Amino acid sequence: MINLSSFIAFHARRTPDRCALKYRGEDVSYGEFDDRIRRVGGWLAERGIGPGDVVAVLMKNSAAFLELAFATSHVGAVFLPINYRLSADEVGYIIANSGARILIADEELAGIAAGGAPVVLLGESAQLTATRLAPDVMPAPVHVRQPRDLMRLMYTSGTTDRPKGVMLTYENMYWKSADQTLALGLGAETRLLVVGPLYHVGALDLPGIAVLWHGGLLSVHRNFDPEQALAAIEAEKLNAAWFAPVMTTAILTCPTRDRYDVSSLRWAIGGGEKTPEARIRAFSDCFKNARYIDAYGLTETCGGDTFMEAGREIEKIGSTGRAIAHVEVEIRDDAGNRLPSGQNGEICLRGPKVTQGYWKDTEKTAAAFFGDWFRTGDIGYLDEDGFLYLTDRKKDMIISGGENIASSEVERVIYELPQVREVAVIGVPHERWGEKPVAVVVLADGASLALPDLIEHCRTRLAGFKVPKQLIIRDSLPRNPSGKVLKRVLRAELETHA
Repeated sequence: MINLSSFIAFHARRTPDRCALKYRGEDVSYGEFDDRIRRVGGWLAERGIGPGDVVAVLMKNSAAFLELAFATSHVGAVFLPINYRLSADEVGYIIANSGARILIADEELAGIAAGGAPVVLLGESAQLTATRLAPDVMPAPVHVRQPRDLMRLMYTSGTTDRPKGVMLTYENMYWKSADQTLALGLGAETRLLVVGPLYHVGALDLPGIAVLWHGGLLSVHRNFDPEQALAAIEAEKLNAAWFAPVMTTAILTCPTRDRYDVSSLRWAIGGGEKTPEARIRAFSDCFKNARYIDAYGLTETCGGDTFMEAGREIEKIGSTGRAIAHVEVEIRDDAGNRLPSGQNGEICLRGPKVTQGYWKDTEKTAAAFFGDWFRTGDIGYLDEDGFLYLTDRKKDMIISGGENIASSEVERVIYELPQVREVAVIGVPHERWGEKPVAVVVLADGASLALPDLIEHCRTRLAGFKVPKQLIIRDSLPRNPSGKVLKRVLRAELETHA
């Protein structure tokens, strides 16, 4: 039987009292979680939701979010989690494009719950458990699915284009769970801190669902707060986590971080962008017993395609690791030809956890593949040992005077300055050179930085054409849910004010 609720029922039979979820001070056992899934499934079935129907949720993290995710699968429907940071117009587009039959939203997000599908709002009590919607409903029987049946739709964050509906099947999910088990050593003892938004693969899949697959525990936080995260690691003896880069920075700069005993943590997955060496070393100073696992992945692959291996972090610093067991990585040129190690090109992936394509968009699906190799749109290279190094996104490559400038290379140099907390380098139009590199910087507390000082620092480490010609100081950088800086937003802002 292929269904997300199947392995919850398995653990409910064997270890019904074992804790599956922690949320807002409440422990939810596997037995109780299984019961909730069946009852919420009954509530969906009462509303005519069945195999193949799309169920959209617009929710922050909660126990109810996970109940709905598993209950949707239980009745054979397709789960569609939506980014709650979007506008009403963007939510409306996703609802219309997906053909969702129902939209379930937190009350606080009612203002953006749009798109034509019937809307059900969840108050605070229902966020603790969605069974508050279904107190007297009969539990639904499980609906058997096949490996290549659609399990979930996830709309891309739109770093370069309008969101596309990524189709993820049961086959994709089960293979990614198997591979993450091998790469991370997951088991029933895994206790995962979940502070990223569950509508994103980082929180839900890296390794989220796979932890429940093994009978482990998820400690779910509605919102990310660095001090609350540290407190939970201490109080609940959590041993695993996924952090977007901005979260890692917030934890490492938290003024009270040394008050907490975080010795239980064994690893934290990072990624979303090329991690500066200083951040990796700072993480090791804070979490003495844990290793920082740099990783690379996409929504289109359920996340987690490469992981840094234990003991190779310093030797291969700057790399996102090697491919997991059932993923192949190749670097290809624009014509689809394979490139040798050490040479930059487009990162392409192949394997059973890779999406079949985009919802209702055969043209974009065809453009996303070289045969059966998925084109990520990211630029990088493999070294002779097969370790992947990210260089840039295609859209983030700056071309100045006919020369290619990898923004990540310039960012790496700027990160050496102690005044800099975060930086994004982008290209903006220039009459003579086509584009000029601009550094957008978030300063460390109490620090200052002037353009002449930035230029002097960069000139000793970079070719002249790569040195930023403009410095902009900001309080923060716009990011998508996985922590990637939205450089298209920065470019649009600069072009608007030019």
